[in-house]
Amino acid sequence: MKPLAEILRPHRLTEYVGQTHLVGEGAVLRRMIESGRLPSMILWGPPGTGKTTLAGVIAEELNRPFYTLSAISSGVKEVREVISQAESEEGAILFIDEIHRFSKSQQDSLLGAVEKGVVTLIGATTENPSFEVISALLSRCQVYVLQDFGENEMNALLQKAVNYYASQGKKVELKEKEALMRISGGDGRKLLNALEMVVGKEIGETVVVTNDKVSETIQQNLAYYDKQGEMHYDIISAFIKSMRGSDPNGAVYWLARMIEGGEDPLFIARRMLIFASEDIGNSNPNALLLANACFDAVNKIGYPECRIILSQCAVYLASSVKSNSTYMAIGAAQEAVRRTGDLPVPLHIRNAPTKLMKNLGYGDGYKYAHDFAGNFAVQEYLPQGLEGSRFYVPGNNPREAETRRLLKERWKEKYGY
Repeated sequence: MKPLAEILRPHRLTEYVGQTHLVGEGAVLRRMIESGRLPSMILWGPPGTGKTTLAGVIAEELNRPFYTLSAISSGVKEVREVISQAESEEGAILFIDEIHRFSKSQQDSLLGAVEKGVVTLIGATTENPSFEVISALLSRCQVYVLQDFGENEMNALLQKAVNYYASQGKKVELKEKEALMRISGGDGRKLLNALEMVVGKEIGETVVVTNDKVSETIQQNLAYYDKQGEMHYDIISAFIKSMRGSDPNGAVYWLARMIEGGEDPLFIARRMLIFASEDIGNSNPNALLLANACFDAVNKIGYPECRIILSQCAVYLASSVKSNSTYMAIGAAQEAVRRTGDLPVPLHIRNAPTKLMKNLGYGDGYKYAHDFAGNFAVQEYLPQGLEGSRFYVPGNNPREAETRRLLKERWKEKYGY
């Protein structure tokens, strides 16, 4: 028998739940579907948010030939077979689930067909396509971000399930829903799977769903790590938070959970690389160097030996002094850009490669820092209207305390260091 999530999978836009920013009335993807002009695209979002469903809905709405491949079980041979079939059809859609698991050569095999319009590619991924999809393919695709389901969407899915069970002669009363919501965490498939387990245990025509009943039924099924998404984000969150909290023991435990679950080691290494800059930064610049070396080494040797390198890096990062000052700095600077727009670059720090630009004053008055004592000269580097704005605030640690002292010595009271 089909799982409940598959039974309830919608086939038309009017039945689709969630992602209104993409497919709601007047939304960008809905307009494209209604116009019949569909670009190749990457659907990026957490598990259970309707990526596969949306691809199928699009194909049905447009009445186009629809081919499906899974990056886990398909290779270049299967891709070429589909493309060969699609050449004789008009407007074929090729859906590739978990496209981030395709190798470079596998992704390369798609380029020609996508470029020529033999197929319209729809790829689905839970990972950042900027890292996982080759640039040549990414440049030929629009990227649409799907969001976790909120309470309204989850309630809508539950109501669909209740209606379905009623049509099968089984009354399901949702007396309490908090445990279902907590366990699913915005994952629609997980929500329906959990409800199906609870209902499946009950004998009789009526099932009363309570928090205790859900917790008792589901607990044993959540004890494992599922790299396909069930516990994926919970475990990596615990891993990151353990390192951020300077607990190497917690970090190594959650690392072991991921390793035992068969998680992609490059995913783990990439998250540590981000962490080294976001949560340690200039309080210990060696952290970024070690994390980068870890990523390279893991890429070279793979499992099982790379677990040792991952452990070394995780312990180092967890034990390091912490600072998020550079992470906060770029956030503050981006907010200023969004608020003030494209302010003109001050003339004295513009480049002047032509005579006309020189005549217009480009570069006039620029002070070349190395011509001055201490390789420093006071001058304005921010555009008019943002003078004196401080985006970088050194963290409270020995290394950045020295940075603060140096900046204060150079800039005096200008930035308030």
